[in-house]
Amino acid sequence: MAGNAASPDPLNEREQEILERLANGLSDQQIADDLFLSLHTVKWYNRQIYSKLGVTSRTQAVAQARASGLFHESDQSVAPHPPIQLSHRTPIRTRSQIEQRVYFTKSFDGTRIAFAIAGNGPPFVKEPTFMSHLEYDWESPIWRHWLEEFTRDHTLIRYDKRGTGLSDWNVADLSFEAWVHDLEAVVNAIGLRQFPLFANSQGGTVAVAYAVRHPEQVSRLLLFGAYARGWLNRDLTDTQIEEERVLVSLMRIGWGRENPAFRQVFATQLRPDATVEELRAFDELMRISTSPENAARLESEMHHTDIRALAPLVTTPTLVLHANRDAAVPFEEGRLLASLIPHAEFVALESKNHILTEDEPAWNKFVSAFRRFLAE
Repeated sequence: MAGNAASPDPLNEREQEILERLANGLSDQQIADDLFLSLHTVKWYNRQIYSKLGVTSRTQAVAQARASGLFHESDQSVAPHPPIQLSHRTPIRTRSQIEQRVYFTKSFDGTRIAFAIAGNGPPFVKEPTFMSHLEYDWESPIWRHWLEEFTRDHTLIRYDKRGTGLSDWNVADLSFEAWVHDLEAVVNAIGLRQFPLFANSQGGTVAVAYAVRHPEQVSRLLLFGAYARGWLNRDLTDTQIEEERVLVSLMRIGWGRENPAFRQVFATQLRPDATVEELRAFDELMRISTSPENAARLESEMHHTDIRALAPLVTTPTLVLHANRDAAVPFEEGRLLASLIPHAEFVALESKNHILTEDEPAWNKFVSAFRRFLAE
């Protein structure tokens, strides 16, 4: 009987918004357009809603929500975002209390870039990797502990790279120069004067270029698992060059398939000891973060980047951290980057994960170095 049904898991704010639109008869595409989300993102949220409500279809979801009293009696229209404002109050909150606001700005060529603000305190900017999604990252065991650390004492500003996440996917320009301009667009949209800048993996090249062009704005530069030269600018054998071509081709073919086999191969490079839950989280992140074509284009551009000439021009105090057995970006590439940046501090971490887990000792060492460097 309905009276004996178990109470559904609580829906977050975004899930509530989508559920209300499902009840109003909007299609997935209409919901995506209404909330400025991708169709992949809406479908992911639908699955989250169904799971929490214990149903398998939108009709059942709406019926269960009504039976559980999840719909508001008042007007269900979406309220506009408040003005962008950074708070410098000392944050006091738990994991469930972290709130995020999402906005859009236009880059130099009209591409819409989605950015998010979360937490309290002085601003802290995170440059994205090509696998990011402003909303899903908070739900994922891959990035959640990173975001919690970054919002512990700061107002975190991050954004989705063009072609990914909530930013525009259908874009002509996915070049390195465009990535740097997108970071400039986000900083200008918020009106930031000075801030620490964090980047990992291929985001490190963009962060270095930005710090060189805007030294007065970047107070501290923090790089993790980053590199100065992309894959094709390293000393490679013919076999390794062919491997790069095959990888990019496979991304076009296998990235969007229902079968997760290829994506899991890619995930194990980033986190070799990933649990089943983490593999599923990686798989979901890849599916909703970008299209197969964009994934291949972004990967190809990353492989051609080279900031070896820019790195010696950095004047910002810099901290470089790298896992000593990183399977995705070799440890030697991290050492090279640190040696090129004048007076950069280098911290080696005992791990083979390109993205550190919350329960490994390397994470505690990372957090300690991170906090110390920002406090100096």
